[in-house]
Amino acid sequence: MSPEVLMALRPLSSPPGPPGWNHDDITELLGDTRRRPAAVLLGLRESVQPRLVLTVRTDHLQSHAGQVAFPGGGTDAGDADALATALRESEEEIGLDRALVTPLGYLDSFETVSGYCITPVVARIAPDARLHAAPAEVAEVFEVPLAFFLEPANLRRYVMDYRGHRREMVEFVHGGHRIWGATAAILLNLLQRMGRA
Repeated sequence: MSPEVLMALRPLSSPPGPPGWNHDDITELLGDTRRRPAAVLLGLRESVQPRLVLTVRTDHLQSHAGQVAFPGGGTDAGDADALATALRESEEEIGLDRALVTPLGYLDSFETVSGYCITPVVARIAPDARLHAAPAEVAEVFEVPLAFFLEPANLRRYVMDYRGHRREMVEFVHGGHRIWGATAAILLNLLQRMGRA
């Protein structure tokens, strides 16, 4: 794994807590309501060119239908911590065997307009890990070279109006997939921690 990525991560011994790095922005929209804990896995498949594993959510889901996302979801009562949530959800959504995952560290927590506070877990995925979409939740599993996100020209910035608030947003477009919303914001946090945005 690139030393640049490893240097950018919070250590496994110091997971980020709430509030998220965008807490003030979300408080403008949601007030001070309690955010529900969640976690996602930024899984980097090992190869000559590390690739980030992403999913497309099925169209019938209640929230974020059809959007590109990291494997992950809300914390269950039985989850010991954010890492446990990310590994459980990745197993459920894309069939990722946790024995083939090496956790590396965390990014900063991020709050969503849907009321979650997400802990992003960054991990190495073994090259031979077999992934398959769980059709109830995931329409597609795909991979994007990490180098694509590190290329400044691929980061697009725009402003959208949401419930009367102007929000600065970012997105990436790769191979016909639009990567935006929380997923793009978490990637932006990685770039910022690497000193690349």
